[in-house]
Amino acid sequence: MKNPIIQWYPGHIAKAEKQLKQNLSKVDLILEVRDARIPLSTSHPNLNKWIKNKKHLLIINRRDMILEASLNIWDKWFRVQGQKPFWCNAKLGTGVKQIQTAAIRAGFELNQRRKSRGMRVRAVRALTLGFPNVGKSALINRLVNKNVVESARRAGVTKSLRWIRVGEQLDLLDAPGVLPPSIKNQHSAIKLAICDDIGQAAYDIETIAINFLNMVETLQVHNKSGTILDVLENRYGVPFSKRYVGEEQLWLKLVADRHTSGDVRRMAQRVLDDFRKNLLGHFPLEHPK
Repeated sequence: MKNPIIQWYPGHIAKAEKQLKQNLSKVDLILEVRDARIPLSTSHPNLNKWIKNKKHLLIINRRDMILEASLNIWDKWFRVQGQKPFWCNAKLGTGVKQIQTAAIRAGFELNQRRKSRGMRVRAVRALTLGFPNVGKSALINRLVNKNVVESARRAGVTKSLRWIRVGEQLDLLDAPGVLPPSIKNQHSAIKLAICDDIGQAAYDIETIAINFLNMVETLQVHNKSGTILDVLENRYGVPFSKRYVGEEQLWLKLVADRHTSGDVRRMAQRVLDDFRKNLLGHFPLEHPK
């Protein structure tokens, strides 16, 4: 069997999953955060088992990183599946107020049930759940309206669980990003690496850049600057046309010769960083099935 391109499961994630399972009984609501560029690949396979009968809000972060047309297609698809997604840009705060309102509304409904059973009304307890680096900490900081948790564009910043009060109606449990213990879908794992939603120690940067180039050949998404291949050629000065299909490594070497003195690894990092900063256009790596 061919060795997987990406392998993970560092110790702090195993510890985080154990803590997560211990605290699930204490929460009323799950705030699941996904990445708008890969909304399927950032869905944890154990989510339904963890949610059980708890209320669930699907939050799709980084809405600014895809075109509005792609967002609308995905939004319709999720609604057909019976889910109402909340789209946000946690970094800027776009859409966060709607998430807070929905969480408080869920808490009101839970408290109505508590009152009917003769129980005391209390703040709703919500758990933020998702893969590393999808924006959970940035979302919490926006909900609280101050920097109460460390937030950075890299995986593994949050190391342990922590309760945070959001007014008198909502308590949030900030949890580290949790990855599944085994990798069953390498194609999804590659997309997580491209989007920087897993730690860089889990993969080889050149291999992931080549997989990204292979992926964008088939996407052919149009935006204001043309197709993705047009953007690549305009940005790096080397045509990415049909003669390079299947020869992504050669194209990366030609671009490295031009921009990084032949350092292919540094060029691979640059291409991925440019995608992650939206410098190659606003497009998802996934489309609805």
